[in-house]
Amino acid sequence: MTPQWITDLLGSRSVHLLARILLTCTFWVSGTTKLLHFGDAVAEVTALGLPMPFLIASLTIFVQLAGAALVIHGGQFVWLGAGALGVFTGMAIILVHPFWVFDSPNAALNIAIATEHVSVIGGLVLASILARRPVQAR
Repeated sequence: MTPQWITDLLGSRSVHLLARILLTCTFWVSGTTKLLHFGDAVAEVTALGLPMPFLIASLTIFVQLAGAALVIHGGQFVWLGAGALGVFTGMAIILVHPFWVFDSPNAALNIAIATEHVSVIGGLVLASILARRPVQAR
C-alpha cells in the first residue's frame, strides 16, 4: 500500500510539471545551445555529411525547443511535442549513433547512447499517456 503523502506528491501538478521539465531537459538545453551557437550547430550537421546543413540545424532547433515547450506546457498537445521529440530521437540513433557500423570501443559507446535514446522515447510515450489523465490541483 502506497503512503498517502506519496500518492499526493505523485498526483500533484507541480511534480507533474517538474517531471516534464526534467524529461525534456536534454532537448531544451541542446536546442538553446544550438540556437546561441548556430554556427557550431551547422558545423555539426555538416560533419555528419547531411545535406542542407543550415536547414537541418534550423529544423533541429525548432523541433527541440517547440517539442519541449509543448511537453512542458502540458495540456492537449503533449502528444504532438512528445511525438516530434520521439521521432527526432529515433532519427538521431540512425543518423548520429549507428552503433552497427562502428568497431569497439565506438560501437559500445554508441550502443549505450542509443539505449539511452530508446529510454527517453519511452519516457515521452509515458508523458503522452499521463497527459490524458486528470491531475490533482496541488
